[in-house]
Amino acid sequence: MKAVTGIFPNADEAQRAIEVLHLNGVSSDRITLLTPGDGRKALQSVPLDSTEQPGMGKVMGAVLGGASGLSAGGLLVAAMIPGVGPVTAAGLLGAAVLGAAGASVGAVAGSSLENSMTEGLPEDEIFVYEDALRKGRAVLIVLIENDEAERHVRKLLKSNGAEAVDAARQQWWIGLRSAELEHYSTSGRSFHDDEKFYRIGFEAALHARTRCMEFDQMTAEMEARLEELQKQYPGVDVAEPFTRGYRRGRDYYQHLCEESKAA
Repeated sequence: MKAVTGIFPNADEAQRAIEVLHLNGVSSDRITLLTPGDGRKALQSVPLDSTEQPGMGKVMGAVLGGASGLSAGGLLVAAMIPGVGPVTAAGLLGAAVLGAAGASVGAVAGSSLENSMTEGLPEDEIFVYEDALRKGRAVLIVLIENDEAERHVRKLLKSNGAEAVDAARQQWWIGLRSAELEHYSTSGRSFHDDEKFYRIGFEAALHARTRCMEFDQMTAEMEARLEELQKQYPGVDVAEPFTRGYRRGRDYYQHLCEESKAA
């Protein structure tokens, strides 16, 4: 499985895209919608298609669990994501995304992470989803099985107003770049020369699998990632900018979490 993601200005536009996906043969069990806030009532209107299993419509229309739980077999869950706040997810991949993002969604959601439907979970993109949700946007994730389906779904999402994850990731960095340039200039190094590896380090620190590790675990992960990078770029000075970026990215995430708690 592979995930194709589109980022929409709001949930209404994302839901219209879901309708188009259904008309093009994409079943609801391959679609997940993330929206900011506790929007469970709004998400009750997410359209279902004729391929739904018996009883899914009833489950989808129900308000399941609380802010940190999920009822067995449910397709709808609301949870708090550190650094983001309340997020509502509709779809079988929802609990897995929220769980990978650090939300406490209960034992049922935890077990769903091992479901074969979550094999394509793009953990390295989750921080981009979070940035979109903080800005009030909606994230639509579609699981596909082959390259042809991927091209088709990407085209459908784009034609219905979606921004691609790569574009959203670039906009996220543009929003941070001036502050990071100013911060990095105090090191006496050239941000222009080091930006590529500094950014790689910054983003590596935001990977959903590693960002909440304890310091010693984080250090080991950082060193392992640096070793991989040095093999990719032999003879290039990557250690200093990557390490600075990684530490800065970790500080950035912690700051977001603190802001979220204070809000």
